[in-house]
Amino acid sequence: MNGRRRGFLLLSVTALISCVALVCERTGFGEEPYKLEPLPPAQSVNPEQAALGRRLFFDPRLSGDGSMSCATCHKPDAGWADGLPLSIGYPGSLYFRNTPTVLNAAHGAYSYWDGRLPAADLPTVVRDHLTEAHFLQLDGRLGIERLRQIPEYEEGFKKAFGGVPGYGKILNAVAAYLKTLRSKNIPFDRFLAGEESALSADAKTGMDLFKGRAGCIRCHSGGMLSDGRFHATGAPENPDVFATPERHITFRRFLKTLGVSDYATLREDIGRSAVTKEPQDRNAFRTPTLRELTRTAPYMHNGTFKSLDDVVEFYNRGGGKENRAGLKPLGLSSREKKALVEFLKSLSGDEVLDDPGLSPMYQVRTLGKN
Repeated sequence: MNGRRRGFLLLSVTALISCVALVCERTGFGEEPYKLEPLPPAQSVNPEQAALGRRLFFDPRLSGDGSMSCATCHKPDAGWADGLPLSIGYPGSLYFRNTPTVLNAAHGAYSYWDGRLPAADLPTVVRDHLTEAHFLQLDGRLGIERLRQIPEYEEGFKKAFGGVPGYGKILNAVAAYLKTLRSKNIPFDRFLAGEESALSADAKTGMDLFKGRAGCIRCHSGGMLSDGRFHATGAPENPDVFATPERHITFRRFLKTLGVSDYATLREDIGRSAVTKEPQDRNAFRTPTLRELTRTAPYMHNGTFKSLDDVVEFYNRGGGKENRAGLKPLGLSSREKKALVEFLKSLSGDEVLDDPGLSPMYQVRTLGKN
């Protein structure tokens, strides 16, 4: 073999190796494509801001009519959700989707079932909850003036931010508190850390099914057990959305504000496509975290399944009629379905409770100092 041919061959082999390496890097080939991981580490927060946000989270004065707080729909004793199929919404309205937990919310990819806001921007998520007409319907200017009539809040804002109450400070304080709301003492995470006894035999069988034949891990992976994407699984509609006028009005108003042209005639929740306007996103919803499942029933974006057994049976059948997520019947036996449910239960930790007590009272302020 002459030098020129040998050089050409060496160059070709080198190029081939480079191409293979590039493909492996971009596709993850050669590595496990889906992984189960422990809850991500806690994000750092300013403790004074988090303490202030804790008070604000439970204070109904951050709603338009002073009757609701964040904790009205995100109840600590209900897994920081509300235990209802569909959220109640602001007085005079009823909402058309299920309330998700805010535990571990700081680690998600998106907020809301339709993913209209990124979870990384928690202050904006808080703003949306405070001002949205169907949530707390607060005028930010009114909220600030209310807080300025309460000496404890004046002092709290001074400690946390070095100044008087302000709208952006309210958002940042509540966001700081949300970052502190995390699952704790989770059997599954303890198992990943090497504690074999943290999972029962049935739960371990269920985990093998989760990663293997059941295929759950394809959408539920990582530390949050979610791919952060949107899928149309064909979950059935909740008829209450369209049978109850208050919910239907909220549904129509919400879609109209997002620019959905046929909002008045729709009889289905179109999910992600209301945000993106893309046909392929129709009826697709965010993959939820599986953490704290035992406390956040009922399930799905519209609370249509009452129990984990119902959810597992839905996926065992291959999803619903409008499934476009590639779901196929699993053929799991009764024993396998039971084992899968036992594994799902291991994703919940100790109950996380909080109650700051009564909100501080208004006080008459000296003229010019309020």
